[in-house]
Amino acid sequence: MSGRLVLVRHGQSRGNVARRLDTLPPGAELTDLGREQARTFARGLPRRPGLVAHSIATRAVQTAMEIHQEIHRVSSPEARVGARELEDIHEVQVGELENRTDDEAHDEFNAIYRSWHFGELDLAMPGGESGRDVIDRYVPVLDTLRAEYLDRDTWREDIVVVSHGAAIRLVGALLAGLDHRFAVDHHLANTEAVVLVPDGARRWSCVQWGALTPPFGPEPAVVTDPARSADPMG
Repeated sequence: MSGRLVLVRHGQSRGNVARRLDTLPPGAELTDLGREQARTFARGLPRRPGLVAHSIATRAVQTAMEIHQEIHRVSSPEARVGARELEDIHEVQVGELENRTDDEAHDEFNAIYRSWHFGELDLAMPGGESGRDVIDRYVPVLDTLRAEYLDRDTWREDIVVVSHGAAIRLVGALLAGLDHRFAVDHHLANTEAVVLVPDGARRWSCVQWGALTPPFGPEPAVVTDPARSADPMG
């Protein structure tokens, strides 16, 4: 069985609690609940990963640290797990919307982000990134991880990558060829993951999206107002 790429969203951050568009690294720290979410995630892993990697954002670093420590707490001393910080897998950069908490900013973010999933990748956040910018910086990092680890005949372990909800959903859907309506409507809660498995040359299959497993249909998630989310980055 080939190793899997587990793209997990960080634990709850202080920015999440404040409904703040917190995208510029280093960003906010985890809450106590966020740290516990990370430890719970680690305890629920079906097998010990071979590597825990993370973005440069503080909330991702802290989530990875909690996961790493929890894995080592329950593993034998010789079963060490590598750790690695990765550039370019931070959250979508929202530019002029940074640190805003108002519904208007959330709506603008959601409208642009939704447009990316429907093919308008060159549309940019005001003063921030386009969907193409995110893909162009993020995907090569995953390609490198695949070449260095998952494509090796001797590698059988998972790689856990602590990253960010909006970026994970955009890249995960693209790499696995998922229906754009599914990807945009199914948010990731804190410490939920998109799990990808190498499938042929440079292709991936998605075997888990949050709490869901294939097939991934286009049915929208149940939300009070589809145009808004209390946590748009998820």
